[in-house]
Amino acid sequence: MSLFRTKNLDHMVAQSRAAGGLHKVLGPLDLVLMGIGAIVGTGIFVLTGTGALTAGPALTLSFVIAALACGFAALCYAEFASTVPVAGSIYTYCYATMGELVAWMIGWDLLLEYGLATSAVSVGWSGYFQSLMAGFGLHLPAALTAAPGALPGVQTWFNLPALLVMLLLTAMLSWGVRESARVNSVMVAVKIGVVLLFIAVGARHVQPANWQPFMPFGMQGTMGAAALVFFAFIGFDAVTSAAEEVKRPERDLPIGIIGSLAVCTVLYVVVSAVMTGIVPFRQFAGVDHPVSLALQFARENWVAGFVDLGAILGMTTVILVMTYGQTRVIFAMSRDGLLPRRLSALHPRYGTPFVATWAVGLVFGLVAAVIPLGVLAELINIGTLAAFCLVSVAVLVLRRRRPDLPRAFRCPGVPWIPLMAILFCIALMTFLSATTWIAFGVWLVLGLAVYFGYSRRRSKLHPAV
Repeated sequence: MSLFRTKNLDHMVAQSRAAGGLHKVLGPLDLVLMGIGAIVGTGIFVLTGTGALTAGPALTLSFVIAALACGFAALCYAEFASTVPVAGSIYTYCYATMGELVAWMIGWDLLLEYGLATSAVSVGWSGYFQSLMAGFGLHLPAALTAAPGALPGVQTWFNLPALLVMLLLTAMLSWGVRESARVNSVMVAVKIGVVLLFIAVGARHVQPANWQPFMPFGMQGTMGAAALVFFAFIGFDAVTSAAEEVKRPERDLPIGIIGSLAVCTVLYVVVSAVMTGIVPFRQFAGVDHPVSLALQFARENWVAGFVDLGAILGMTTVILVMTYGQTRVIFAMSRDGLLPRRLSALHPRYGTPFVATWAVGLVFGLVAAVIPLGVLAELINIGTLAAFCLVSVAVLVLRRRRPDLPRAFRCPGVPWIPLMAILFCIALMTFLSATTWIAFGVWLVLGLAVYFGYSRRRSKLHPAV
């Protein structure tokens, strides 16, 4: 039974409020912008083209389905985050409800999700950045432009821009969350302005005939695209990782989680409708800049340049927030003794987990530099869907075990909303490839080996002998 030992909830909340911990500097607007910063990026600027090829004009419906899965899970996240405002996101919630082994495995899963997400987006950022620089006649040596084997017929060794952007944002995060939040807010404002500009300009060029047939590949294609574009919504859960640094978590965290998801869902549906209304969806084959293509197709080239800039800023904020989320999960796991204690040490001046932040930046910066984007993408989706299932289960467990616990925000419709979240997430997982399932299984087996070989005996809950 020691595998399922749980942490004391009251002690966890008291620990988060104790002096000497992470600095409480974030408000509701910071959290909404953080969520939008994590969500609006590769999904809207890159994956919309791939999703259109899978679903056709029904891509708008695919986004709605993916958003429903995220929305049900978001309500569960909001209840937990406002009740247990502790760093660590779903890892912490599982530790308090389902026990140490489940918590470790989902924490291990989050290391994969957040880490590969930052790596994947860094690769996308590198492509847009190189395209922008090429417009000024500046080019890197081909060997430093992509991971080995990423460009057919071109000998590449290393994706230098992907590594450099990871290191730059790591430095920013290591200096302080308040400073990072300010930079994020500015970049989010710019990229939302760019998205709105695309909608305003592109709407004038929509041809309704391009939306027919609406569902050319049937429900199978629509659900397949939903499983793919689910990646576009990854990020709102990173808001919960900031719980310990929020001034009024019981009020502000639900606003940040649900507000950012709602804003991004509306933007995704409208952008995909405008995009497929301008360009016949089959013409997105082989295109990694579908939003820009739509504007070029409409002969609005001056706006396309702004969209490229918005894509770069959009991806920058995704990397920033996802890296932040991962460092806080590592911080929580280290503080519990499941990872080396050095990873939860706070810098005496900046008040940030300095070692953990740089460890994440260096490791996943190198991953971005040497592994192609296509290898990274689906693993991120399956890890996130698994996390969303577990947070929904955790809400049901905690409602049963601690009905007396004060809850600033209560997930409505329990048990039906959590059950719907689980159903939607499992349905989307079935559309992922067998290779993805095998790779995910290997990662989980490796996590079990680390837990039984290192973490279990070093846990703070392990009895002294």
